Amino acid sequence: MDLKALGCVVLLPIQIFYYIVKATVCWFLPSRRRGLTGDVVLITGGGRGIGRHLAKEFAVRGAKKLILWGRTEKCLKEACEEIALMGTECHYFVCDVANREEVYKQAKVVREKVGDVTILVNNAAVVHGKSLLDSDDDALLKSQHINTMGQFWTTKAFLPRMLELQNGHVVCVNSILSLSPIPGAIDYCTSKASSLAFMESLTLGLLDCSGVVCTTVLPFHTNTEMFQGMRVRFPQLFPPLKPEVVAQKTVDAVRTNTAFVYLPWTMHALVILKSMLPQSALEEIHKFSGSYTCMNTFKGRT
Repeated sequence: MDLKALGCVVLLPIQIFYYIVKATVCWFLPSRRRGLTGDVVLITGGGRGIGRHLAKEFAVRGAKKLILWGRTEKCLKEACEEIALMGTECHYFVCDVANREEVYKQAKVVREKVGDVTILVNNAAVVHGKSLLDSDDDALLKSQHINTMGQFWTTKAFLPRMLELQNGHVVCVNSILSLSPIPGAIDYCTSKASSLAFMESLTLGLLDCSGVVCTTVLPFHTNTEMFQGMRVRFPQLFPPLKPEVVAQKTVDAVRTNTAFVYLPWTMHALVILKSMLPQSALEEIHKFSGSYTCMNTFKGRT
């Protein structure tokens, strides 16, 4: 081993310790928040649920323009009108992110009609809500195509221009189920785990790209119609999140350039426990929390 390599090996633990101390100090100090006045924000799944609340939150925080993508025109139109009444320019386009060609086509239309997207929020998702053997094959494929592959297509469509401008932010609304799967939502958990790996890889790949960053948000069960009927065993101990809170925390993470956000913050403990405890102990935690049966009353969107 030459002296340069030896020096790097010696320096590494010092750098790690420095960043741990820095992160700890920053946890207690108010973070600097950037403005959004020059940003054009595109939100997939923007017609309802968390996506709709995200649109309103970005509008409140001063985004220049908002673009909503989704599959249901009625929801998109209503959300767009609501944003326009807030005084923010808003456009909507019917687009199924699972359809690669449609994504590329609509991305071109967006650039021509609205302008360059500087913040891309990959929020669109579906959940089938059944066990593997009870799941329809087409429904399983649909979950993977929308929840995972859709991010590939949207990011490929808008990231190149962000890199050219040296100005961009790729955001993913993921789920804590990507790290702690539950029975009865095998399609959703699998697709979200793939989505998380995608964002972890993308975040590292953009470290040397000036002006372009990533944010991944991993919320606990959120009270939206997509998970209608899901029941948590101890709702007082583990209350479902409100979609407006998830939206607020997501936009705040964008403004502070935070790479990964767990909601609520206690979910950090779940990640630590999973890396330390034996599988038998984790199974007991799942039984205690009721995650084995929480999808038994699942209805989903009507």
